[in-house]
Amino acid sequence: MTTFNILFTSVGRRVSLIRYFREALKELGLEGKIVTADMQSNAPAARVGDIHELLPRVTDDHYISKLLEICNNYDIKLLIPLIDTELQILADHRSQFEHIGTCVLVSSSEVNRICCDKRKTASFFENIQVNTPDTLNAEKMLSDPETDYPVLLKPANGSSSVGVTKINNAEELRFFLKYIPEPIVQEYIIGQEYSVDVLMDFQGKACAAVPRLRMEVRAGEISKGITVKNRAIMAAAKKVAEALPGAIGCITLQCFVTKEDQIVFIEINPRFGGGVPLSLAAGAKYPKTIIQWLIKMPLDWTNMDDWQDGLLMLRYDDAFFIEQDDLT
Repeated sequence: MTTFNILFTSVGRRVSLIRYFREALKELGLEGKIVTADMQSNAPAARVGDIHELLPRVTDDHYISKLLEICNNYDIKLLIPLIDTELQILADHRSQFEHIGTCVLVSSSEVNRICCDKRKTASFFENIQVNTPDTLNAEKMLSDPETDYPVLLKPANGSSSVGVTKINNAEELRFFLKYIPEPIVQEYIIGQEYSVDVLMDFQGKACAAVPRLRMEVRAGEISKGITVKNRAIMAAAKKVAEALPGAIGCITLQCFVTKEDQIVFIEINPRFGGGVPLSLAAGAKYPKTIIQWLIKMPLDWTNMDDWQDGLLMLRYDDAFFIEQDDLT
């Protein structure tokens, strides 16, 4: 195979990730087009692809048929979804894409059901016996004047930290319960927060794990962070990812490390997380490795712990400037 075309959906602002995949194609000597797709013609990441296609909403009846049409038209070998809301529907229709020769980099339907509902995620962590915050009964808390605060309130099906609220007393809890959809209340954990990018092969084995300390977060996404080669976090994250029934590609886990060095897992994002460019910049060759697996090429990154410890990322806003008539 000398041509390998890749489609990224819901590209938004994921400029860096797309550039890493383009570089991987170049390193492997593969010709290939980068096709981006989004609801908007002015998605910033569309400016780093070769072709941009408009998509309907994920909830639209024609969403899958439109994606199949794009994959057929451009001979797409790899489809990479980038937001939570499209993962389940793509997992449910993965076989239709396989039929036309497109690999959808999405975990199983069961994995996505576990990860998109914080209640199921908490139960999963408990079932595999890893530390996770206690889930609390809001009504019992409000009727008990001895309840300890703070606690954390968040929507069970939320993403990007939208609606996540620290609750300091009963009055705040009573107020926010009215406005947070499908609320879940959990123990408030204090410690250093990490995201861990775990690379899963197509047989469900965790091949690599890169912990990133979340030093500063903006709009739910890391803006300052540093890679930390903590072997305990790496081993624990691999254990969690391998327990998922059908996880593939990049699985981004979130956890805290308390002052007692206890690792407490809180969330799973079964996709490339927003901060994954830090792991890739540190030398984690996830894009290249995924492509090599698909084309059955021997790996040149055999020591998958060979990435740079202590690499600091300081994010800032950049911009593309284009003529209005150039939007497609």
